Amino acid sequence: MKKKTLISTLTLLFLFVLTTTVFAAEPDPAQINADKFGILTILPPLVAIILAFVTKNVVLSLTLGVLSGTFLIKLSGHSIGYAIFYGFLDLINKVRDSLADPWNAGIILQCMSIGGLIAIVSKMGGAKAVAESLAKKAKTPVSAQIITWLLGIFVFFDDYANSLIVGPIMRPVTDKMKISREKLSFIVDATAAPIAGIALISTWIGYEVSLIKDGYSQIGQSVNAYGVFLETIPYRFYNILILIFIVVTAVTLREFGPMLKAERRARYEGKLLSDTAKPMVSSEATGLEPREGIKLSIWNAIIPIGVLLIGAFGGFYLDGYNTIMGGEDEAVKAIVASAPASFAAIRETFSASDASIVLFQAGVLASIVAMAMGISKKIFTLGEAIDTWVEGMKSLVITGVILLLAWSLSGVIKELGTAKFLVAILSDTLPKFLLPTIIFIMGSIISFATGTSYGTMGILMPLTIPLANGIAPGDAQYIILSTSAVLTGAIFGDHCSPISDTTILSSMGSACDHLDHVRTQMWYSLSIGVITIVFGYIPAGFGLPIVVVLPLGLVATILTVYILGKPIENKEVEKAFKKRAV
Repeated sequence: MKKKTLISTLTLLFLFVLTTTVFAAEPDPAQINADKFGILTILPPLVAIILAFVTKNVVLSLTLGVLSGTFLIKLSGHSIGYAIFYGFLDLINKVRDSLADPWNAGIILQCMSIGGLIAIVSKMGGAKAVAESLAKKAKTPVSAQIITWLLGIFVFFDDYANSLIVGPIMRPVTDKMKISREKLSFIVDATAAPIAGIALISTWIGYEVSLIKDGYSQIGQSVNAYGVFLETIPYRFYNILILIFIVVTAVTLREFGPMLKAERRARYEGKLLSDTAKPMVSSEATGLEPREGIKLSIWNAIIPIGVLLIGAFGGFYLDGYNTIMGGEDEAVKAIVASAPASFAAIRETFSASDASIVLFQAGVLASIVAMAMGISKKIFTLGEAIDTWVEGMKSLVITGVILLLAWSLSGVIKELGTAKFLVAILSDTLPKFLLPTIIFIMGSIISFATGTSYGTMGILMPLTIPLANGIAPGDAQYIILSTSAVLTGAIFGDHCSPISDTTILSSMGSACDHLDHVRTQMWYSLSIGVITIVFGYIPAGFGLPIVVVLPLGLVATILTVYILGKPIENKEVEKAFKKRAV
């Protein structure tokens, strides 16, 4: 009996060990790679960052970053030649897999459809009509600057369109008001990427949302990426504060640094450009100009963009509603069913919607409406409308390439366990409050050196979300704060960079000397960058609520203008300029 009991006990014990071994969670391949490769796991993002500095080519940098990761994965137990060959094949597979993902495909399609819409609206003269309508209200230097700012916000859907539309339209107005070209190009540049990066619908949104979704997937969380994006907006300190800064300097007519000299030169000498300036002329802007003889109408912009906005918001609700009602969460179903128009219902439906497909659908619908308007008004034929739409889509092909490579780099980083390695060595040593600031600074440096915010986001986002989760496990707000630091730092660095495409296009659109634009803008960008760190990410990192942090940043911005800035119009300065003229 005892033998039988012993045998039974041993049998049960053996079965228990076998069962727990078989049915326990399988070893995480990423963790295995992190343990095996150690510090080498940071090679792919490091290669991408270093090459971005050296080559200034984000496509090449991301490609070689992915290749270095696939090489490492294939190197185990094989020769170097084998690893290079099959690493290259694996790179191709990862790009293909990225494109095959329905979410990713939807993001690329929605970016391209909105690009096509922008081209059609521009060809119909809609953006130009709105600009000219606003320009008529510019009677003083203050109103001219505020209207330029308002127009920049209106063209929220794309930073390229902003730079190439706002500058050429407002230039005659600001010239008449004796506003320097440097100040015009600053306003244009500061309302391009900063507003497109936080707009609810833009050519940026798909990229930002896709990176957020992929970053959360690395920590095993399936979130509504668009909802997370919305939550980052209050923490996008640089974007918000630089927009406020424009208004404060315009209303007070106070400037500092090289911009003060430029504005006084324009006011008192009538020199809109410096004596050594070589103004850039935009050849690309002409491609957005409507055909000669077309009657301009603001409705050619308001109706298509309105359809895009209404279609997107309606699509978010409908898609989210269908998802919720087809799901299993009875509590959320009850909220939506009992009060479908309530704030809670709208919040839940928007959170449950698929932003990739909804924005694509809205973009196509708005494009069809714009085409129909243009054809009915005999602005262009159906064939010309389609050609224009396709040309607009082509302008965003490079965005699609960067997207695919960024997703591929993220996949390699995830497979190698890079984030797990960094979390293991940094989570216990890096102060929690400093991470958002460090991420912001890193993003700024990379973006400044490469001239692209897109590539910077693609490099940092896959590392940031897992690292933030490792330092503060379960703290959703902290992850959102760190995520915003990636997006904001990338835009700040891009805004300062002389090789940034939007910086160059702003100089072109404003017909300003490019180096003069960079030199005068740098002082302002760096000032707001410091405020972003000191009065934004550091206090937010300590846990201060956004309702305290954001007003703190706004006050600091206003005080900076009053403390550092000097009035442009000054009687003593005017006398000095008159004496110099004599």
